[in-house]
Amino acid sequence: MSSTLKVSTSPLPGSRLALEVGVPGSRCQASYEAALLKLGRTVKLAGFRQGKVPRSVLLQQIGPLRVKATALEELVDAVLRDALSQENLEALGQPELSGGFDTLLEQFEPGKELLLKLEMDVPPTPKLKTTKGLKAEAQEVLYNPERIDELLEQSRKQLATLVPISDRAAAMGDVAVVSFSGSFSDTNEPISGGSAESLEVELEEGRMIPGFVEGIVGLKLGAETEVNCEFPSDYQDETCRGRAAKFKISLNDLKAKELPTLDDAFAQQASDKETLEELRAELETRLKADAEKRQKQNREQALLKALVAELEVEIPESLVKEEINAMLQETAAEMAQQGLDIKKLFTPEVVRNLASKSRPEATERLQSSLALQALAKAEAISVDAAVLEAKMKEVIRGLSDTNRIDQNRLRAAVSEDLLKEAVFAWLEANASITIVGAEKPAESPKSKAKPKAKAKAID
Repeated sequence: MSSTLKVSTSPLPGSRLALEVGVPGSRCQASYEAALLKLGRTVKLAGFRQGKVPRSVLLQQIGPLRVKATALEELVDAVLRDALSQENLEALGQPELSGGFDTLLEQFEPGKELLLKLEMDVPPTPKLKTTKGLKAEAQEVLYNPERIDELLEQSRKQLATLVPISDRAAAMGDVAVVSFSGSFSDTNEPISGGSAESLEVELEEGRMIPGFVEGIVGLKLGAETEVNCEFPSDYQDETCRGRAAKFKISLNDLKAKELPTLDDAFAQQASDKETLEELRAELETRLKADAEKRQKQNREQALLKALVAELEVEIPESLVKEEINAMLQETAAEMAQQGLDIKKLFTPEVVRNLASKSRPEATERLQSSLALQALAKAEAISVDAAVLEAKMKEVIRGLSDTNRIDQNRLRAAVSEDLLKEAVFAWLEANASITIVGAEKPAESPKSKAKPKAKAKAID
């Protein structure tokens, strides 16, 4: 039936398309008859077998409007699919009926031609004003040798032995065991989750909300105090954000950290290295590699920024919403991994606020992706099939459970990564990059030591 459709299109702003489809009267009649037959199978009337109710009785029982509405719903869906296929069009999201369904229902008459008017988002067509001769500025990333000592000191703290203290007050760097209860200062209402018995707290800045750790410092064993605090404006629980609170705290136990000596024995405890010299050498290699990686990332981001400046595209709203939704899902997944209650935190208001704040970043991410796509198309940059197959085998070898892998999705992801690498390699060769002002020295990956375990602190 799609060959009989009369279809006309006209572009709209925002990567949208207006679609007009003339539906033959015969198809309208066929849809009406099919709806009548479908509804007839569901109606039960005394004296008639199910599905055998006479047409006139059936129409009287369910009403002609219901039949027309059912016919029109099926007709619109089917005609839209056929029209998109006939014109080789791709719709993003759900097309919208101009004037709405009720207006169209008033116009619908079985046996008469019907004109469908729809609007829909379509994939954008990104174009670049130019591809070659781009100029970009990237910040320099320096290797910082002082980070070696900082990492070693972090590992010493992680592998420290806790020694009971009873002859002095709590000080920064100690580990305190406290019991506390909190309430809001303005209402005296107890804070949900704001109390605990015998909680171990490391007395370091940033461990708790501002003022809490500072209130413990100076306490002696068995002493009690009341401290005033204020929840940060971006605190995870929105009911607490920016509110003043008071906590009654008692110090139950106090321990000091006794750090291990920085020697070969420490190196063996903190890593798989035999000597401290070998450990230092490994950390230097790791830090330099990290600085090089961040420098590469800075170069790529600078090139991408220059490329996006040349982009000409209208991004449809449906794509922006889809990207925002993906970002919210990423945020929710990260919070869930931290053990937070997503259902409690992601209230409708929070979701709306996050969606609004995420819009600029979502738009920027889409622009970056579309700019790279446009460059690949303009310069005929592609991934060699042999390279893709080799990379696929490499990736699969590194996976533990290959039986649960969707090969098509994996291939698409690997292909996208390889294409991105190829595009950036092309940009490096055809653009000029100026390295400016050194960025803050790169930090190495965080140590994976467990504070209380005799595990490797640097791996």
